[in-house]
Amino acid sequence: MTTNDTTYDLAVIGGGINGCGIARDAAGRGLKVLLVEMDDLASATSSWSSKMVHGGLRYLEQYEFRLVRESLQEREVLLKLAPHIIRPAEFIVPHDASMRPAWMVRLGLFMYDHIGGRISLPGSRTVLFPDARYSAGLRPSLKRGFFYSDTRVDDSRLTLINAMDAKALGADVRVRTRLVSGRREGGAWRLTLAAADTGATAVVAAKGVVNAAGPWVKQVLDNALKVPAEAGVKLVKGSHIVVPRIHAHEHAYLLQNTDKRVIFVIPYEQDYSLIGTTDVAIQSLAEADGISDSETSYLLRAVNQYLVKPLHAAEVVWSYAGVRPLYDDGSSDPSKVTRDYTLLVDDQEGRLPLLSIFGGKITTYRKLAEHVLADLAKYYPGMSAAWTDGKALPGGDFDDAVALLRELQSRHAGLPPDYLERLIRRHGSRTATLLHGVKSVGDLGEIFGSGSNLLSEREIDYCIAQEWARRPDDILWRRTKCGLHMDVAERARAATFIEARLKVQH
Repeated sequence: MTTNDTTYDLAVIGGGINGCGIARDAAGRGLKVLLVEMDDLASATSSWSSKMVHGGLRYLEQYEFRLVRESLQEREVLLKLAPHIIRPAEFIVPHDASMRPAWMVRLGLFMYDHIGGRISLPGSRTVLFPDARYSAGLRPSLKRGFFYSDTRVDDSRLTLINAMDAKALGADVRVRTRLVSGRREGGAWRLTLAAADTGATAVVAAKGVVNAAGPWVKQVLDNALKVPAEAGVKLVKGSHIVVPRIHAHEHAYLLQNTDKRVIFVIPYEQDYSLIGTTDVAIQSLAEADGISDSETSYLLRAVNQYLVKPLHAAEVVWSYAGVRPLYDDGSSDPSKVTRDYTLLVDDQEGRLPLLSIFGGKITTYRKLAEHVLADLAKYYPGMSAAWTDGKALPGGDFDDAVALLRELQSRHAGLPPDYLERLIRRHGSRTATLLHGVKSVGDLGEIFGSGSNLLSEREIDYCIAQEWARRPDDILWRRTKCGLHMDVAERARAATFIEARLKVQH
């Protein structure tokens, strides 16, 4: 066991979107920060979302007006901070008279347009069917729909670039490092950490702790820190399926289901449509190990009410399941449990705080981090003011994606433009660093996949050296989604190559 002589101002437990956002914010305010993640960054809930930064249209029915307002305002902020991975999207709500009445949908969309204040995205409107674009793939019996705007996001990369900026600001980021135990002792938190790969343990000291462990928030409190908390966490499983693209256009559908829930059908990774999500209350994390047959049937049944060509289970090319760690507000209906967040602080005689996070969503992570630091401000009187609403996230410091693409095309004329565009969607302005010295495809090294979806040795090395990738899946499914575009043999070959590169670099 080793002991670190450094005393951190703040130790953040959990490398999901909330933990990484808090680490970034705190480091930028002058605090010495440690971020600890037991697996890969965004390896759980933060990479299993519906891939949207959105206001939460359906939350209006649950009277979550504060959450919707904050979410819509944050959507505007994040669009400016990370334009490479957060992009505007058009959504169509086909109207089925047997579901919600048209006036109710229009009223909800009117509120959605205005409750968050000034918005930069197009407002809602009615669309008459048939429409060559907006009714593509839908049954001809549907006569109209409603247009509204939201945004899509690469959730795992949003988490990652927050961690990257935290590191650039001085934070110590440790992946695959588990919190074993912690206690207040001698004027500091003494935290015992264990490395997943070697089992080696280390003890670090911190003046405060943030428990951003997501689905494990109660386990950290009960088992590692031994701090009792009356608050509970309700685990809700949300699953998605991926099928071949149901139409060639870029708009998504929000479909009303007979149980009053809504299902998204979103263009995904160029060739596919992403369909989700379910809401299933579970008692343990073990129950969320993959999508169930009943969930797959539920999603297919919901979308097939609207599609002219029904989907079948055999067409599902990929699926995933995640757990939403929601604050237990006593609701018996998983769909009605609040998606808002709750912050609970435990301290010892006004010092050595422990702040635990229950709930939250990707869209509001930055604001959540500000609220966390506001709650901790009295423990850190020298901490500077909030700052994250005006500084671009790594890769997002450009004004025009088209101009950036043209610049990269001029530098790397031997690379296909569609491949360069794909890299920009992952790395933004940092694509120039990744491709430094590259003139042709041959300079990229070993190649896996093809076309715009190829994964190169150059990008693999970059993910390992700059983005904490430590396993093949970190690259194939989180740093990129190239694994989706490969067959089983191609993925196996890529995984073998990545493992070899990891041995070289580590």
